[in-house]
Amino acid sequence: MFEIVFLGTSASAPSAHRGLAAQIVLAKEYRFLVDCGEGTQRQILKSGLGFKHLNRVLITHGHLDHILGLGGLMSTLIRWDSTEAIQIFGGRWALERIHDLLFNVVLRDEPQPIPLSLSELMPGQFFDDKDFTVSAFPVTHRGPGCFGFIFQEKARRPFLVEKAEALGVPNGPERARLVRGEAITLADGTLIDPETVLGPDLPGARLVHIGDVGRTDNIIEYVANAHALVIEATYLESEADMARQFGHMTAAQSARLARDANVQTLILTHVSRRNRERDVIAEAQAIHPNTYVARDFDHFLISKDKPVQKVVNPE
Repeated sequence: MFEIVFLGTSASAPSAHRGLAAQIVLAKEYRFLVDCGEGTQRQILKSGLGFKHLNRVLITHGHLDHILGLGGLMSTLIRWDSTEAIQIFGGRWALERIHDLLFNVVLRDEPQPIPLSLSELMPGQFFDDKDFTVSAFPVTHRGPGCFGFIFQEKARRPFLVEKAEALGVPNGPERARLVRGEAITLADGTLIDPETVLGPDLPGARLVHIGDVGRTDNIIEYVANAHALVIEATYLESEADMARQFGHMTAAQSARLARDANVQTLILTHVSRRNRERDVIAEAQAIHPNTYVARDFDHFLISKDKPVQKVVNPE
């Protein structure tokens, strides 16, 4: 299961009720900060999540409304004893801008108390836990090195309890070994192969996160069958020409992508101050009914076998 907490949901500039782009994805004990607009560290504190385990930052692209908060956040994190190292992932152009911000301004002429690394993204998997992976894929926006991210639980083969009981497999470590793919021998000498008590692979939860993006025809394969898709809705369909000019999406375009890619739940963010939330949600839901427009501090649970659940909205 994955969780996502939205810290900033505005486009380009903050509004009175929406901060700049930032989200935290939680998986097991890990926390991934996706983008870091101005004011993110205050939003983290206001959300109640705090800074513990927040040592991986994923940057969708290098525009200032997605990276300026790194200055203040890194200044805070590198002084926390509980943070052993910080790793920032992004495209080359984004990392060049981040390097200038952090090393020529924030840390200029100061000692670096903990390791701080900038890791250039390439398409493909860049994080691997025994239960899930994180991968990057290229998206089209203004400028080079723009990426989306896939948080994917690893497939699991269900243990067929009734089959095991019929074969006389006792409760306990024998079943655990079979789940791990190991054959066992029962007390009466019967050899039990794991293939006889394990079902077919069941895909895990799939969360796809896309920042700013100007086209969808080249990303359908990455979005396909996601349990949840997070993507921008900077414009309405009446502003489609402007969206095209600046490399952004309308709410309708994002909804058509979700529909065509068999996405279960669509979560829209990066909302312009010009547009009313009710207009954004109405435009998208006319195409993909299972759609949310995220607000700051909204909290969603993404599971493989349950509908996406919105669990927190203190505002």
